[in-house]
Amino acid sequence: MKEAVAKYTQLIRDNGGEIVYEEDWGLKQLAYPIQHKTSGFYYLIEFKADPAFVATLETQYHRDERILRYITVTLDQHAIAYAEHRRQTRAAKAAAAPKVEEAPKAEVEAEEIETEE
Repeated sequence: MKEAVAKYTQLIRDNGGEIVYEEDWGLKQLAYPIQHKTSGFYYLIEFKADPAFVATLETQYHRDERILRYITVTLDQHAIAYAEHRRQTRAAKAAAAPKVEEAPKAEVEAEEIETEE
């Protein structure tokens, strides 16, 4: 999956686009089987590009057998504001969350046992 994402983000950049935000949603169950598959990896790429480029991008998505479904939408000013707010909220939660540190490992002292013969 990572190589597919890298391929399409590079395609966007090569054609004059700008990647605004990327988010890996991970493995999720599909609502219904698609090509006999019941789960798939979801990935969000928010980008700015020439509107004519979208047709090229969707053609590439359609030709790639690793991609089962895709949706490309144009965000209006309200959706852009919401997406920005969502990114800021997620970043604030990630920064405020206490990081889980590993407990210090107990040092095991080796004891020598002397036996009398």
